[in-house]
Amino acid sequence: MAIDALDKAIVAALLADGRQSQVELAERVPLSPTAIARRIRALEEAGIIEGYQAQVSRKALGFTMMVVVQIGLKSQGEDLLADFEKAVATAPSVISCYLMSGEDDYILTVLARDLADFERIHKEQLSRLPGVVRLRSSFVLREVASRQLPTSSL
Repeated sequence: MAIDALDKAIVAALLADGRQSQVELAERVPLSPTAIARRIRALEEAGIIEGYQAQVSRKALGFTMMVVVQIGLKSQGEDLLADFEKAVATAPSVISCYLMSGEDDYILTVLARDLADFERIHKEQLSRLPGVVRLRSSFVLREVASRQLPTSSL
């Protein structure tokens, strides 16, 4: 589905505030609420809008540490990659996982309450993932920018 300037405006407005009503969107995008609803449904059906979620304060819930973990596996075998990905998808402390090119096979983002909690996560979750031969952890000092899409993409 090709999207036009109005679709882009709707997506940008939803990225800024996903709880906006169609009436509120119609105040920002020059369309009627009914037309907005039709376009949103089409964007959802085309897979451009994949879903909606609340933005939650990690710190307010006690997750004061974010750790970027670089992982090396013992091989690049298809079965091992599949086993690793299946296991990491169920690791409760992992909030993102990316298959990488280059020296590291995967990069994970992990949330922890404190250093002792991360030590537990390292021992009970990360080091038990299939095929892991190397774990390198970097502690995030401060989040500078985090967005779903580059601001220039729409």
